[in-house]
This record gives sequence, structure tokens and C-alpha cells, in this order.
Amino acid sequence: MALDTKDWTWTLERRCPECGEDASRIQPEQVPGLIRDCAAQWQKVLSAGGRLRDRPQPGVWSPLEYACHVRDVLRLFDHRLELMLTRDDPVFDDWDQDDAARRGRYPEQDPQQVALDIVDAASTLADRFTSVPAQEGQWERPGRRNDGVRFTVITLARYLLHELVHHLHDVRFATRAQPPTT
Repeated sequence: MALDTKDWTWTLERRCPECGEDASRIQPEQVPGLIRDCAAQWQKVLSAGGRLRDRPQPGVWSPLEYACHVRDVLRLFDHRLELMLTRDDPVFDDWDQDDAARRGRYPEQDPQQVALDIVDAASTLADRFTSVPAQEGQWERPGRRNDGVRFTVITLARYLLHELVHHLHDVRFATRAQPPTT
């Protein structure tokens, strides 16, 4: 079980050595555009064809599985953002990404549909971030995971954006590591 407890919050303070993303530099006004840009990159991944369903090695998701995960992360973060904007200091439900992958049957998903779902989920979430007013401290509204990790609206956005970029890196790295087709 891989509950949402791994502490990647250090990526809110410094550059990720694996993917190179420095989420600490992201400003509120950049968030919607960056979400949409990442969705466009996922469109390229899913339209490239090839070995979208192939795992590069045991225990490493295929590009399609990563894309399904990204789609679900976008939806999850939209829900969490909505909670943060409508409730005082909400506690987020746990999310088991491995269980979501099994229940969602990620390897069986249609890549074209997943691509459309990513665009839809990214657009919805980007629009919700666009609606966060800069005044009145809305970007500092808190929320927290069940394990006590606290976020503000802006740190939630930064955490999300690192996740989106990092998984693009994972897919590109895994694709390069795959043996050539014969």
C-alpha cells in the first residue's frame, strides 16, 4: 500500500536533483499556464505511439500508467484545492496511488481517452487556480494531509507542478532506458 505519505515536501524548498524542477520559484500567476503546459507535454507522450503500455522494468510504471496517474493527480488536487478554498484548514483523505492504479486498471486504459482526460482535468484545475484571488490571503489558505503535512494553496500548487514535471521526466528517462524494438 502506497498511501500519500512519502515526504516530497522538500521539493517546495529546493530544486529536485532528478527532474530539475525548482518549484520554490513558481509564482501564483504562473500556476494555471504551467498546468496547461504540462498537460500539453502529456499529449505529446500519449500521441507518440509505440510502447505506451510497456513497463521499462518490473516495478516501474509504463508511460500509459504514469499518464493515468497524472490524470488522477490532477483530479485529486482539484478536489483538495476546492476543499482549501471552501473550508477552514481541511484534512485531506488518504490516497493510495497503487490502489488507484489497480482499481482504475491503468494498463488497460485507452491512451487517446487518457490524453483527453488529462486536458480536461488540467483545464478544470487551472481554471480553479485562476479563480483564486490574489488579495485577502487566499493563496495562504491552509489544508493538510492526514499525516499532518501542511500545505497552503501556493505550496499545494508547487507540489502539484513538481509532480507533473517529475513524471514527465520519469517517462522520458524510462523511454530512453528501454531496449530498441526489433
